Amino acid sequence: MSRPIVAIVGRPNVGKSTLVNRIAQTSDAIVHQSRGVTRDRSYHVADWNGREFMLVDTGGIEPMKSDDVFATSIRDQALAAAEEAAVILFVVDGSVGVTEEDESVARMVRKLKKPTFLLVNKLDNPDRENERLWEFYSLGVGDPVAVSALHGHGTGDLLDDVVALLPEDDGENEDDEPDTLRVAIIGRPNAGKSSLFNKIIGSDRSIVSNIAGTTRDAIDTVVERNGKRYRMVDTAGIRKKSTVYENIEYYSMVRGLRAIDRADVALLVVDASTGVTEQDQKVANLAIERGCALVVLLNKWDLLKDDYEREAVMETVNRRLTMAPWAEYLRISALTGRSVHKIWDMIDAAAERRATHISTSQLNRLLTDMREFGHTVSDGKRRLKMHYVTQTGEKPPAFTFFVNHTDLVTDNYRRYIENRMRSTFDFKGTPIRLRFRAKKDTKDKEA
Repeated sequence: MSRPIVAIVGRPNVGKSTLVNRIAQTSDAIVHQSRGVTRDRSYHVADWNGREFMLVDTGGIEPMKSDDVFATSIRDQALAAAEEAAVILFVVDGSVGVTEEDESVARMVRKLKKPTFLLVNKLDNPDRENERLWEFYSLGVGDPVAVSALHGHGTGDLLDDVVALLPEDDGENEDDEPDTLRVAIIGRPNAGKSSLFNKIIGSDRSIVSNIAGTTRDAIDTVVERNGKRYRMVDTAGIRKKSTVYENIEYYSMVRGLRAIDRADVALLVVDASTGVTEQDQKVANLAIERGCALVVLLNKWDLLKDDYEREAVMETVNRRLTMAPWAEYLRISALTGRSVHKIWDMIDAAAERRATHISTSQLNRLLTDMREFGHTVSDGKRRLKMHYVTQTGEKPPAFTFFVNHTDLVTDNYRRYIENRMRSTFDFKGTPIRLRFRAKKDTKDKEA
């Protein structure tokens, strides 16, 4: 990454995510009173007095003997973040005092031999903070610094000291690069998104588990391949709103939607062992509504035993993804790597078609052909006439038709026009938008 990294580590529930939100001036980091809410590394751009850096929020580190099935993976993730970092912020809870878990984290931090700030959080009364600081010297990672992530006390002086230790930035800003293609990996929980994410980028960047809902944060990784840059976003599994009982799941769903909002291409990962579900259908609709190109990945294809099971899966595809018959499908196995290398070409093709521009002359030749074909809509003496069409938007392609009566454009006729356009021009993999404007009226009807 071009920005220097500042990693925040510590045991669960000491306020790391609250501190991330305070420093980065964002609400991206999930804050909740449950232990272990942040499981994977999540990256946030922060700025202090014009000096940009990347803030990494890590999972709460628990002792090796922890009963938490994720404890080992979380430790590995936090260690990886700390090894990447130029500066480490080690957070402890000043209202509790030194714990065995704090000592475990301190041992890990000391081995890294990197600039480290020991932050004693939750000291909300500056007049009494010195009473609680002395015992944290026992951790052996330097002078403890009193902060309140919730109220912001002490964070300004801290950031002055942090940025003074950061290496010079090379000036490259990944977020502002127009040639970086944003790809969101979406789908319902436990479809294999994190396994696919790791296989695509070639490293264990997300924690992979067979427990539904493992990925709670959206995680960005920039990949360079054949001279092209891709920002890959592994999103939290999106559940139906009616099934989101825990606040954590709700926040994860919101983050998944935000990832879709800023994506150019969405990779919908479907668990082929169960087929396309109603949840997959809803997630696909979300991506289409937000204008993403769509590639459907039928994961775990290797688990299907015979042609009967394979045909049954394709039947669910045809029945549940009728809103995107234009989407391309790929049968893959994130576990074995089957056909994963083909995903890159499909991403490129879908993105290219999403950026398609059709000349006005080509569009109006199609309109002439449609008039000659004679298929139209009428209501009594009124008959729909389409006078002119032009492309009025890209990413995804949007087209405005100038007609005599917009109210005569039925859903069936709109689908007919879209089908004719798709049979004439190559829009495979991308949604398109159709708008109808009265020749002497400003009223629009939008598809």
